[in-house]
Amino acid sequence: MFKLLLSVFLFFVFLLSFFAASFLDNSRNYKIETEELLPVKINRSYLTIINYNTLIFAGDVMIGRSVQTQALNNGSVHYPFLKTREFLSSADITFVNLENPIISDCPIHNTGFIFCAKADFAKAIKEAGIDVVSLANNHTMNYGTKGLAETRKILDETGIRYTGVGEIEIIVSNGVKFGFLGFDKSQIPKPVLTQAEKELISEANIKVDVLIVSMHWGVEYQDYANSGQKDLAKEIVDLGADVIIGHHPHVVQDYEEIAGVPVFYSLGNFVFDQMWSEKTKKGKLVKIVFENTQIVGIKEYNTYIEKVGQPIIVSDATLN
Repeated sequence: MFKLLLSVFLFFVFLLSFFAASFLDNSRNYKIETEELLPVKINRSYLTIINYNTLIFAGDVMIGRSVQTQALNNGSVHYPFLKTREFLSSADITFVNLENPIISDCPIHNTGFIFCAKADFAKAIKEAGIDVVSLANNHTMNYGTKGLAETRKILDETGIRYTGVGEIEIIVSNGVKFGFLGFDKSQIPKPVLTQAEKELISEANIKVDVLIVSMHWGVEYQDYANSGQKDLAKEIVDLGADVIIGHHPHVVQDYEEIAGVPVFYSLGNFVFDQMWSEKTKKGKLVKIVFENTQIVGIKEYNTYIEKVGQPIIVSDATLN
């Protein structure tokens, strides 16, 4: 009897050990699979989820005038972005300043300062990986209120977000709420915000986790930000901006940090047809990596408009 009881006992011990081992193995495999599937990093010390987001910013994008002509002559509206769309598409959010209206009856022309692009180019912008554009610049109204209304309609239909029309544009990416605002203060030596613009920035800061302000400012072809830009940048930071991206001078300007906020005074031209100057063919792409709402990395990439309206990404050595 004793031997029988001992045998039964040993049998149950064996079964218990077998199921325990199986359970532990399954638990370990499940844990690994879960971590691989999660698009976030888990800080187990504090049991908080860390979300990462990569944002890319480019300079002035003008796909009218001779850029449009060059693209159509090459048989593709995608022509301006053929050499950069893979990079632009690599970010969670990509932002540019759109320097022309998009209208269905845009005439073909290569000169002058009235810009526009045909409606088909909106698809090229979208498929290049560009998610949001600023319309706050000195060419958005080249075709009046009707042209602006049509531009907004085409962007809406294409799925491209936009700001710079008196409203904040909010994009939620990986659990973080990013807000975009745009203002046009171009060719004004001492730019100032209206009371309504100040309130818009302050109110936007409350609505989002990260606030990005696009400024169309400064004076064309000046290599350095003027004192008016710098004073306004300080005010915008005080109102709640987390990143300031500048456009309009058509050349790259300086960079600084104000109270920890990165300020890029001008990223220069990205897609343009100003081939008469080396400086106007050069630009910057900026990649900013966020860990939740904190910036953990900033990297700049040089661009060069090798052919009319078609930039490439180059090294410092190439530019020298």
